Amino acid sequence: MSKKAIATVSGEQGHPGKVGDAILALVLQVPASAETAVEHPAVRAKALGRAAARQAGVMAGTLALPVGFLGWLTILPELLGVWKLQAQMVSDIAAVYGKSASLGREQMVYCLFKHVSAQLFRDVVVRVGERYLIQRASLGFIQSVAQALGVKVTQSILGKSVSRFVPLIGAVGVSAYAYFDTTQVAKTAIELFSKEIVLTPESPQP
Repeated sequence: MSKKAIATVSGEQGHPGKVGDAILALVLQVPASAETAVEHPAVRAKALGRAAARQAGVMAGTLALPVGFLGWLTILPELLGVWKLQAQMVSDIAAVYGKSASLGREQMVYCLFKHVSAQLFRDVVVRVGERYLIQRASLGFIQSVAQALGVKVTQSILGKSVSRFVPLIGAVGVSAYAYFDTTQVAKTAIELFSKEIVLTPESPQP
């Protein structure tokens, strides 16, 4: 595959604006959950996290099997698939803790991407003792966070893109990363929803 072809596909799959738009669309539509509040939510939440991590690993690894040009084309679908699975997991974890009513776009983007850049959320989610203060964020602020995340995720994509040219080994690495990434999201969600959540009316500026 020529350098020119690599650059072309990289531009299509790794454009920060497109990735940011995908993140924004994801967090603006919080999925419903079929889970209900349970007596021991931590046990169920951890089980949900393990199941989602396994599914994410299989999904990402399967999509990463093609190599070369085809491998590049699966990058964005792989990300979207894993993110949607993680978003459903976050919704399910919130439900088992009885927090579905307080699950909004702020909590969703925080749970999904706090491990990517905790600094972006310093004005939105603040822990005070055994409580989390969640500030209602404007759409403009959420958009700015999504675009900033798009840049960070794109940098990560380009840094790992060489694995798309390594048959099988690359897919194993992608699968392992998706598994680890999903466990991080589950950890954040469990930590958040296991505490009291206080929603505040203030809206931080982008």
